[in-house]
Amino acid sequence: MFNLLQKQYLYTSNYSEDEESLSKMEIKYLFDISPERKYFFSDIHVDPSRSPFIKKCIDIIYTGASIQSILDKIQSDKLFGLNYKVVYVDNTIEEIGFHERREIERTVGLCILGEADFKNPQTTYGITKLENQWFFGKCESNASDWLSHNKKPFSYCNALKVNVSRALVNIAVGNNLTTRVIDPCCGIGTVLIEALSLGIDIKGYELNPYIGENAKRNLEYFGYEDVVTIDNMINIQDEFDVAIVDLPYGLSTEISKEEQLSIISGTKRIANRMVIITLENMESEILSSGFHIEAKCTISKGTFKRYITICS
Repeated sequence: MFNLLQKQYLYTSNYSEDEESLSKMEIKYLFDISPERKYFFSDIHVDPSRSPFIKKCIDIIYTGASIQSILDKIQSDKLFGLNYKVVYVDNTIEEIGFHERREIERTVGLCILGEADFKNPQTTYGITKLENQWFFGKCESNASDWLSHNKKPFSYCNALKVNVSRALVNIAVGNNLTTRVIDPCCGIGTVLIEALSLGIDIKGYELNPYIGENAKRNLEYFGYEDVVTIDNMINIQDEFDVAIVDLPYGLSTEISKEEQLSIISGTKRIANRMVIITLENMESEILSSGFHIEAKCTISKGTFKRYITICS
């Protein structure tokens, strides 16, 4: 719930039914909370653009039981905005029509001192109503730059989706962006691209030379450093904080169950933690490798159901 005694941020999110558990898992590792709805409060600030599911963040300045109380506080404090804009932040709780939203934005904007700029604002203010309470503050939006990564030169139908990969990176590192990450089965580099776009130190290994070369070309296309080594992961000598493993299942490179188990046990050797994606529930195999299971969720992609397990 909202706490008036400390700085608070209001986040709104959106996700499909198939990705609900993944979205909530990402929020758990970024904010250490488990929201029941598509909005939540936190005293932790995270840039919305880090997440594929978070849409807006309001740095709360005022709260009130009515919009008039918000207007009174803005006027009392003589709130000044240079080249500002006011937006009503949509949510799934209060259904407010288009014309009413525009009227709210206009009314609030008229109370702010300074010059409005609707095209290129330096500051965007957000206002919204949730469960009979109004919230107002500076508003950040998800820039969604990561969507451009869908247009990589080389892709495969069985590869992880870009938004899923981005969420997995956030789950793996939380708010420690200095975390050292390894993707020992990096494929065409989808996870690598999302990690590098967030400024995270990551290395990738790929056994299949053809796929590995395509991963290198994908990285080059987006202007990222070549962090791909074409080699068997058993030859990895370095140690990492966390591994993200999309366990191969034989569509592009033939693999046996014994080889899958070897990847899991090999990951235990090189990483303290693991986020692993599998096509079946491999809880017993993961436990037998020496990992402890922290949390798990599932996602769907077409006819595939994938299991995501976070291990330490």
